[in-house]
Amino acid sequence: MSTNNLILNRLFTQNIFYNFLKDQYDSTYYSIVQRYIDNPEDKNNGELISEIYSFMAKSYRNEYFYQNTLLNKLLLGKHSLNTTTALTQIPIGKSKADFILINGKAIVYEIKTELDSFDRLETQLRDYYTAFDHVCVVTSFSHYERAMTLLKDTPVGIYVLTDKNQISKKIKKEPVICNEYLTHTALFKILHKIEYECIILKHFKKLPITSQVFYYSECLKLFSEIPIEKAYHMTLKELKKRNRIVVKNFQQVPYELKSLVYFYKMTNNDFILLDGFLNKKFGG
Repeated sequence: MSTNNLILNRLFTQNIFYNFLKDQYDSTYYSIVQRYIDNPEDKNNGELISEIYSFMAKSYRNEYFYQNTLLNKLLLGKHSLNTTTALTQIPIGKSKADFILINGKAIVYEIKTELDSFDRLETQLRDYYTAFDHVCVVTSFSHYERAMTLLKDTPVGIYVLTDKNQISKKIKKEPVICNEYLTHTALFKILHKIEYECIILKHFKKLPITSQVFYYSECLKLFSEIPIEKAYHMTLKELKKRNRIVVKNFQQVPYELKSLVYFYKMTNNDFILLDGFLNKKFGG
């Protein structure tokens, strides 16, 4: 893959998306459009983003492309916004989970694109299993044999993003449950304060009474007294409440922007602003 395409990694990001919504000039977006699109002045922003994404589909499938494919094919295609929650960039140990889907169970998807190496994979998988019991590596067909060699005798699943940008139904290894490495500390650190307080209240019917300095450690101490399997399922219930989105508004979002919009925490007004940006002529 050409290093000349690295600028595309900066396109589908929260900062640039914020500028889209605020109708602010963005030098990165302007540079990308000028580089990859012929006669951009004749097209609106929605058309330009679609063309850039099409180029990525053929020549530069980066992490955003994989994540957006997972969200479209699994969350929207296989599951439902009403029953399933997606999370991204969740810190676990020294790693960050790329993509997590939670419905009846939770699966961590570690993305390894054609542009990535497997150097940190062992450490990442070890971290993920301290907080989740299903883990899957999503990679390209070119990396599949390498992934199978590394993960053949493990509970880790393998999904392949085909050249046609589908998740292969034939070339895959399904993840198997593995809960022996779950720890209370890893689960607790994922949770927001309101979430672990809710769990503690449900289980103990009270919260710790202590000074603010010791409150966190006392909550962790109580949380650690909950049987690990119960603590895990209570954690999933809390995590599943995150990223609620208005289905009607989300259905209008272009395929290329689904993942970016899903994790942005959009207001109703943001959806109106996005529609205005997408229908506006480039540079207009």
